[in-house]
Amino acid sequence: MLKKILHKLNNSIAGGAIIIAVFSVLSRLLGLVRDRFLASNFGAGDVLDVYYTAFRLPDLVFNTLVLGALSVAFIPVFLEYWHKDKEEAWKIANSILNVLLVIILVIGGIFFIFTKELVTYIIAPGFDFAKQQMTIELTRIMLASIVFFTVSNIFSSILNSFKRFIAYGLAPVMYNLGIIFGIVCLVPKFGYQGLAYGVLVGSILHLLVQVPAVLKTGFRWRIDFKIKHPAVLKMGILMLPRTFALAIGQVNKLVITIIGSTLAAGTIAVYNLADNLQSVPTGIFAIPLAVACFPYLSESVAKNDQSNFGIHFSVTFRRILFLIIPATVFVFLFRAQIVRLILGTGQFSWQDTHLTLATLGYFSVSLFAQALIPLLARSFYAFQDTKTPVYISLISVFLNIGLAIWLGKSFGAPGLALAFSISTIINFVLLLGFLKKKKIWLDLPKIVNSTFKIIILSVVTGIVIQGMKTISGNWVDMQRFWGVLTQFVVASIVGGGIYLGLALFIKMDEVAVFNVFVNKFKMIFRNGK
Repeated sequence: MLKKILHKLNNSIAGGAIIIAVFSVLSRLLGLVRDRFLASNFGAGDVLDVYYTAFRLPDLVFNTLVLGALSVAFIPVFLEYWHKDKEEAWKIANSILNVLLVIILVIGGIFFIFTKELVTYIIAPGFDFAKQQMTIELTRIMLASIVFFTVSNIFSSILNSFKRFIAYGLAPVMYNLGIIFGIVCLVPKFGYQGLAYGVLVGSILHLLVQVPAVLKTGFRWRIDFKIKHPAVLKMGILMLPRTFALAIGQVNKLVITIIGSTLAAGTIAVYNLADNLQSVPTGIFAIPLAVACFPYLSESVAKNDQSNFGIHFSVTFRRILFLIIPATVFVFLFRAQIVRLILGTGQFSWQDTHLTLATLGYFSVSLFAQALIPLLARSFYAFQDTKTPVYISLISVFLNIGLAIWLGKSFGAPGLALAFSISTIINFVLLLGFLKKKKIWLDLPKIVNSTFKIIILSVVTGIVIQGMKTISGNWVDMQRFWGVLTQFVVASIVGGGIYLGLALFIKMDEVAVFNVFVNKFKMIFRNGK
């Protein structure tokens, strides 16, 4: 019966999204636990500034060459060959894996050798000597993790191609467990270097948890280097624009780090902690839906079925909005409670709390755009168009950098978050506009109608939440953890209940879709049919 349930989940966008979302929720919860440990042990100060800065070089290499570029190029081409010749498809997968590993080892090695110069003169010129030395040490340890992440993300792409989302969803859970292990067990033994060792442990776990599932697909590693194979060349061509866009994106993060290193101590820590908090709704709701939808969009394009493409796009777009708009209201209204409950302990001071909640508020303004950009970008990738999102990303990044220089100097971390939100909203508008120019049927009238209803319901929900915050806040001691938690829980339950109740009352399609799936899931669970 369990196999039938998993089969049903894996063979629909909603099912795949639910699998990914379940693990994403777990991963995000562990991420919040991770951040609580970091904040309570180190506060928003020098150590966390160094910790987050040390990610810049490894992220520049891995995120640019592998993370986003690989998946958008690998899945459409791999599926295209899989339907023609399965053995050839595996040769292509091995070739991509081996080629990327060589590239990563070479580039990572070069960065390892020149870490000192890169950190001192480019990444953190505003740090004093001691902070720069700490950053160099952590960066070199973290660079080793990109080797494991490269193999792991090849495996993730293979699993996504076969719509097997369980191991894929579990991988980030294991990664966060590795980091938490580093904070709890390795920091007492190795000092601040234990933070970097935790990242390395997490990357190894990220890989190992996917190995059994990948082997079940039939994949076997072989020393194939078919660099001139048409599929490998095609993936390379498709990856180039996306790689360039991701490189620009990493430069954008690097510039934010450079700016932050010249501002008050703790700016980089506050910005990253707030960023981690605001990314939770997108990670739980939007990314799973976009990832689960991508194979279906790619298959629709491969079969030249634009009607099916439009249906999948419209349904996924509306589901994301149905979840993310009320989540935006929730994050904005509860920003103080969220920061106090998750981060406000130990070495995390009231000044840290105030700066983080202000930064979180500015981040929340663009949550709807952040949530929809993954779907919009994948819509272009399904057509094997990786250039258009690149050009739009360039505009957004340069705008963000310009605004960050201006607003960061005036407002610190909150100013950096505001710059990010403005540029992200513009990115979303441009992506949607250019997708419409492809003259694809996207069922936009239905999207507009649903969006209007969702906004109205979210406004009503926000009013209810604000009222319940006031009422419940008078019942408890808001100076204590349990008082804040009680207010948060009571207002959240009432607000969430009102939103879902109103959505059911007006019979919104998004609720009906989930109800149909839940009913089918219950039926399968009851009788195993």
